[in-house]
Amino acid sequence: MGSFNVAKFGGTSVANFEAMSRCAAIIESNPNTKLVVSSACSGVTNLLVELANGVQDQTHRSEILTKLAEIHNAVLDQLEDSTQAAAEVYTILDTVTSLAEAASIQASRKLTDHLVACGELMSTHLLTQLMRERGIAATRFDIRDVLRTDSNFGKAEPELGSIRQLAEEKLIPLCQESVVITQGFIGSDAEGNTTTLGRGGSDYSAALIAEAVEASGLEIWTDVPGIYTTDPRIAPKASPIPEISFSEASEMANFGAKILHPSTLVPALRHDIPVFVGSSKEPEKGGTWIRHQVESSPLFRALALRCNQTMVTLRSAKMFHAYGFLARVFEILAKHKVSVDLITTSEISVSLTLDQTDTSGGAPQLPEAARIELEELCSVDVEHNLCLVALIGNNMSESKGYAKQVFGTLEDFNLRMICYGASPHNLCFLVHESVSKQAIQKLHTELFEG
Repeated sequence: MGSFNVAKFGGTSVANFEAMSRCAAIIESNPNTKLVVSSACSGVTNLLVELANGVQDQTHRSEILTKLAEIHNAVLDQLEDSTQAAAEVYTILDTVTSLAEAASIQASRKLTDHLVACGELMSTHLLTQLMRERGIAATRFDIRDVLRTDSNFGKAEPELGSIRQLAEEKLIPLCQESVVITQGFIGSDAEGNTTTLGRGGSDYSAALIAEAVEASGLEIWTDVPGIYTTDPRIAPKASPIPEISFSEASEMANFGAKILHPSTLVPALRHDIPVFVGSSKEPEKGGTWIRHQVESSPLFRALALRCNQTMVTLRSAKMFHAYGFLARVFEILAKHKVSVDLITTSEISVSLTLDQTDTSGGAPQLPEAARIELEELCSVDVEHNLCLVALIGNNMSESKGYAKQVFGTLEDFNLRMICYGASPHNLCFLVHESVSKQAIQKLHTELFEG
């Protein structure tokens, strides 16, 4: 199709009528934008997750359903002709009501995916109608007809071959005729059941779609003008990064920078699709380009913070000079589908953090069944209320003296589980959540504001 741009808009970018109008203006400004991927309206997914977890109090359930209706009605009320969009949105809200009632009796991952997907299904009806009223030839498309996944509800894995084939058959021809508006975050399995790609999966699905249609670029529009040296809400002097490498951005995403979902960059990396991150509220401020090769590779690039960390420490004298202890530990964790993020070891103990992979939110938990099996092997200590601080940079393993600068700045903090060496791009450690922002502020002042 020649030059073909995919634009993805996050929840704050489609929060209300005004925000959606800004999105439409951004789409209008780039004639190459043929495919638009939208999240649910801001706050909607959290409400749907609450319902999916099972709200037994009927009054509270009704209050949440009323909030959902109000968010979407606020947009419908400002459309010139909302008849068709309203009918579609109300039908989906009826489905939400039924599913919420079912979840109050017995929640399940399959039901959760069906329920939380409704946010994107509603927002795309609104955005499509708004764009039509601005004179744009816009077509709404249900991405579940293309984004095929397995049946691992809550964190489904995409089936790339099927997605590519279905995109060629159903999506690309539509994009040649109009601007196509579709959903992020959701897909379907071979039986047609709705699935989700996990919390934050809208960015990932946008990149998968960009890959499938062989896009020349992917734009991620959010509520901040690009990637900063850290979260400006924590360190007000954080500065924007005009250009960053795929490697650095992947590390930042993985270690908690909320701009991107950790898996987002993988499809873009496979097909060398440059990714732009900008603010839909202030598109004139520019943003950050993420590319394979960049002109500058500073020793320190950014700081990332990821809270809701769960650390598990396993201790056993049998571990000393023993073969197979760790293999047995990971066999148990794999059996119970526990994903491990970071790991450090000593002679008789191993500490690891659990990865948050599904849509449930909150801190990841060690399943009771996994804990019982592990306790047959060793003692098990689980700690919560921790945050992961990650320093992202380049060639850190080859630079003398920087560790002294980092740890000297943090001499008044109790650092837990320091991880370094596996990647030349990061150094990370855990701190208690009560001092996590203070640690970021001190490091940013020392390393980035001098």
